[in-house]
Amino acid sequence: MPDSVLIVQDKEIARLILNRPSFFNAFDFEMIDNVARTIIGLAADNSIRGIVISGEGKAFCAGGDLKWVSDFQAGTVAAFHKLAAAFHQTVLEIRRMNKPVIAAINGVAAGGGFSLALACDFRVMAESAVLQQAYTSKGLCIDGGGTFTLPRLVGLARALEIVAFDKPISSEKALSWGLVTRVVKDGSAVEEAMQMAHQLSGISLSSFGWSKQLLTDSFNNPFETHIEKERMALRSCADNADGKEGLKAFKEKRPAVFMVKN
Repeated sequence: MPDSVLIVQDKEIARLILNRPSFFNAFDFEMIDNVARTIIGLAADNSIRGIVISGEGKAFCAGGDLKWVSDFQAGTVAAFHKLAAAFHQTVLEIRRMNKPVIAAINGVAAGGGFSLALACDFRVMAESAVLQQAYTSKGLCIDGGGTFTLPRLVGLARALEIVAFDKPISSEKALSWGLVTRVVKDGSAVEEAMQMAHQLSGISLSSFGWSKQLLTDSFNNPFETHIEKERMALRSCADNADGKEGLKAFKEKRPAVFMVKN
């Protein structure tokens, strides 16, 4: 049986490939647990400075494997509880790591695949690919952080529209609504995402990580609490080797070189 998750490393960029193409990369527990453990490992690997997530075959990810859920011996409630635990660990690790994570949406991203794509920092979408939340039409609610990320990307009213009607979202509409970063020709999503990751590989991971965390947390903190977090983050950045290099480069009137381990 082939591995459900593959890793291909290109210099300092790791490409994580969801590898259940005959199931449109829908994940059972074994697969999503493998994804979670792989993401945790990549986050801790100092040789990796960016991650691209893509799907093998025609789909990005069709979400949770509902056949696996239906056949789970302990019942569907226990199945969703078990599946969501590993899925949510994956999403939390993506949102908290200081490295850029890019979704290369090469085909349909539905259900948990939709939430997984939204959890990434950037999304590159193929022209013919489709997004669909796909939960509510099955009598379920969105998970995987989708109810957190979706209204922050498109606003509450549009998020409710997406939830209520559950219509497929084309790449053109996804771009105009701010759901994706770029739309590219079919067959080019992975290549474009890898190029973007390599372009970002030279940034300060300390700066990016703190900025990512502060932007995410800004919706939940009172203003005074948040600006105090900014001050503490700024101090941390200034004390980091990247911050010292950035200030030194400014003084010396040259580009900064941020290739240190953070």
